[in-house]
Amino acid sequence: MTAFDDLMAFQRDTQALAAISGRLEWDQETMMPRGASSQRSEECAAIASVLHARRVAPQVGDWLAEIDEKSLDDVGRAQMRHIRRGYDRASKVPAALAAKIARQTSMSQGIWAEARAADDFAAFAPTLAEVIELKREEGLALADGGNVYDAMLEDYEPGTTGAQLEAMFGALRPALTELRAAVRAAEAPAKLQGHFDESAQMKLTRQLAKTFGYDMSRGRVDKAVHPFSSGSGQDVRITTRTNPADPFNCFYSTVHEVGHAAYEQNIDDAYLLTPLGSGVSMGVHESQSRIYENQIGRGRALTGWLFAQMKDAFGDFGVPDADAFYGAVNRVNDGFIRTEADELQYNLHVLLRFDLERALMSGDLQVNDLEAAWNDRFEADFGFAVDKPSNGVLQDVHWSVGLFGYFPTYTLGNVYSGCLNEAMRAALPDLDASLAHGNTEPATGWLRDNVQTHGGLYEPRDVITRATGHAPSEAPLLAYLQEKFSTLYKL
Repeated sequence: MTAFDDLMAFQRDTQALAAISGRLEWDQETMMPRGASSQRSEECAAIASVLHARRVAPQVGDWLAEIDEKSLDDVGRAQMRHIRRGYDRASKVPAALAAKIARQTSMSQGIWAEARAADDFAAFAPTLAEVIELKREEGLALADGGNVYDAMLEDYEPGTTGAQLEAMFGALRPALTELRAAVRAAEAPAKLQGHFDESAQMKLTRQLAKTFGYDMSRGRVDKAVHPFSSGSGQDVRITTRTNPADPFNCFYSTVHEVGHAAYEQNIDDAYLLTPLGSGVSMGVHESQSRIYENQIGRGRALTGWLFAQMKDAFGDFGVPDADAFYGAVNRVNDGFIRTEADELQYNLHVLLRFDLERALMSGDLQVNDLEAAWNDRFEADFGFAVDKPSNGVLQDVHWSVGLFGYFPTYTLGNVYSGCLNEAMRAALPDLDASLAHGNTEPATGWLRDNVQTHGGLYEPRDVITRATGHAPSEAPLLAYLQEKFSTLYKL
């Protein structure tokens, strides 16, 4: 056994324990008894302590120092890059702080859910303030005197800074605002109306998951307040939600999460339970969920097929033809909820959160002023007022569990998906003919071969550059949105 073999064996056990921790979190969102939250927080804290101890174990440092990376192949060097990055970061965070964060965020999630149900931000604010204080302490430890928010971004999009994102988002915002104004002034397509049985929604949504390549023998679909994907390799689970008045909420939440899940399921099996066995970043991850959901799932070809499936599931639901159905799927609607937002307005929701969380981390915004700041920004960006906290500052779970730096990766994923869609369409000029028959394999196969199978082998921007032939840019996304909504709204 070489030092590299010893390191990888140790790492596989660490990855296995992390997978167990993730399963506890999945259970907390789906099946855990309501009264178990206090015990679960202790369980999560205990596993977090074990994981932290393994990630900073002295023998890991010894192995990293002993291994000659020149003797390794490209895969081995990539494994070392991830392990070294994780070791360096974990070594900067005291074990007691890591356990305290795990315990606090586990408790905070339950308090957030209760406050959201009661529409009472004041009931959540003190807990959120404690989470922010702990995450700022962690960020200071990681930053080594640098920018705290940039240190947090490293967990989700390595190599990206807040200043880089601000520049990219600054280029996006004026164009999106201008197009949104033109669309809202035009005549909108008809809106879907009616009552759609929730059990029938779940039956069709599972069919959709399989249509997009989700392997149900290594996954499952459950319901949760906030749809998410969990796991990697041979156990990748997704959740969705239903609304009797809006089946699109269920269907496109599912397709979105299948994009995440397919990424994890399609990573090269040789990387299982290693640092390369998961998606390389949240931005690249989000590129998969968004291209599945939007460029493929909401495209004219695939929606024609979905229209027929919905007629079979629900009978006549008042939409006369596939063209009208395509309009209903892509209708630009006023709404409060990020996860339900149309493609055109979605990024405006993300930019709001990006700016507010940076202000929270810098101390420029205090938690007691957060609800008012959210409401003011929302009205300025969207033109109408937030009616209740569950439609505003309490709608997302992310801050309750300490995921600061996560939100901007949603828009970064949209940018990546725009680049990938452009390259995929160039490579597959007859793609729509397949999608019109519910055959997504050409598209999902292209994404599997060009993005998903690599896992963490390459750095995030390199994944997109290798797949598309050019560095990531917001231009393809803007061109796609301009063409789609100008045509749909006859601008």
